[in-house]
Amino acid sequence: MRILIAMMKHETNTFSPVVTDLDRFMAWSGYVGEDAYRAYKGTGMPFGAYIDMAEAAGHEVVTPVAAEAMPSGPVKPEAYAFLTDKILDAVRAGVDACLLDLHGAMVAETTDDGEGTLLEEIRKIAPGIPIAVTYDLHANLTEKMVENCTCLIGYKTYPHIDMVEVGTQIGRVLLNHLDGKCQPVMAWGKPPVLAQTLRMGHDDEPMKSLIALCREAEQDPKILAATVFGGFPLADFAEAGASVIVVADGDQAAADLWRNRLRQLLWEKREDFVYRHRPIADALSEAHSFIDGPNILLDHADNVGSGGTSDVMTVIEKVLEAGLEDVAVAAVYDPEAVKTLQHAGIGAEVTLHLGGKTDMPSIGLKGEPLEVTGVVKVLTDGRFTVRGPMYTGVQVSMGHSAVLELPGNVEIIITSNHHEPWDAGVYTSVGIQPEHKKFLLLKSRIHYRAGMGHLARHTLTLDGEGVTTSDNSILDFQKVRRPIFPLDRINEA
Repeated sequence: MRILIAMMKHETNTFSPVVTDLDRFMAWSGYVGEDAYRAYKGTGMPFGAYIDMAEAAGHEVVTPVAAEAMPSGPVKPEAYAFLTDKILDAVRAGVDACLLDLHGAMVAETTDDGEGTLLEEIRKIAPGIPIAVTYDLHANLTEKMVENCTCLIGYKTYPHIDMVEVGTQIGRVLLNHLDGKCQPVMAWGKPPVLAQTLRMGHDDEPMKSLIALCREAEQDPKILAATVFGGFPLADFAEAGASVIVVADGDQAAADLWRNRLRQLLWEKREDFVYRHRPIADALSEAHSFIDGPNILLDHADNVGSGGTSDVMTVIEKVLEAGLEDVAVAAVYDPEAVKTLQHAGIGAEVTLHLGGKTDMPSIGLKGEPLEVTGVVKVLTDGRFTVRGPMYTGVQVSMGHSAVLELPGNVEIIITSNHHEPWDAGVYTSVGIQPEHKKFLLLKSRIHYRAGMGHLARHTLTLDGEGVTTSDNSILDFQKVRRPIFPLDRINEA
């Protein structure tokens, strides 16, 4: 058989001012045709798992596109059309099934339901074509996404270190279906919960208990896959929020039963999905008491991996004012500053206005650069291959990058591409050994745990500013369905 394997991934923050055009996809890790096959075969991605499974079964694979962009604002029409047209043209050319590696929270300027619209278009071209999809744990599941596929699954980990495992699981379901060995049926539910991302770590409650129940469901011989999606709360559209789905082998009653159990548990734990804030001064006071390192400080309101601009300087300024030393910051997005440091050269002392180049009108925040003086320590092209447990083997690019060393051994990584620091390669590619720093200041939420969580003696969340804030009171939700918890204090699902 001819099996279409494609990847189209973007977590859209509708509050983010960062533009999501085609260049953003292709610059970070975008490939077309045979280049997609070569780039992702053997990597720790569902796309790579799909290739291995299909080829092992003797099928021909077709890889029209594999592209992902760092989270940012709504996807531009030309970017969405380019990516979806590659997939749809391959379907028109003739394939027997589709294995798709999607995110599940893509909002384009032309459709709020990026993945659901793609799947619907595939089925218009080839009604009834078998389709399996792997989604991110932060997918906002919609009716179109469910109705227009054969089976689907989501990651059970955050950080996402089980991509190959879940891709293989759902890929096997589809291949078995093609061989007549199973008949997938699905049941899904969407309680009115807009969970917050900081409360979705798989080792933390409430996700820990929900994922355990998914694994219990999968021990039932009638169940092929069970998933709880935390959802992505910064995509302001009608279907944003948490959800559950169960895939059974021909037994709708079994799927319904486990769906109901998961949905009920999610609703019962809704209060645990709300993050409680703490003044930055209190956290930094605690940081002063730490004797050894590394200690991780999270600038989560400017998290690149949720659509942050990565140039909000509020937390960095507070850390400098607090007098913390031996700090490595990853990372500030400022292409203009990188060019200035390249021109100055390694070893030069430079004073510049760093970051703060991006206004955030959705939250009424103007960009405010921070004046810093330091020595240019490193200049690189920003490319490295991920060696940690998430995105293993994928080559990524921070763009041209620099390290500026400030007094007190404070090293700031400055990049020309947005990149969340979830892998130690962010540091090691620019010559910093993170295990030997006292403080690692990261523009991240949970993903840092994949490559650097094991290093931390202590971890502190610093509640700064930015479009990935966990403070719902400053976000102007216009489209999300209402009532929904915690925007509305409701007691019944």
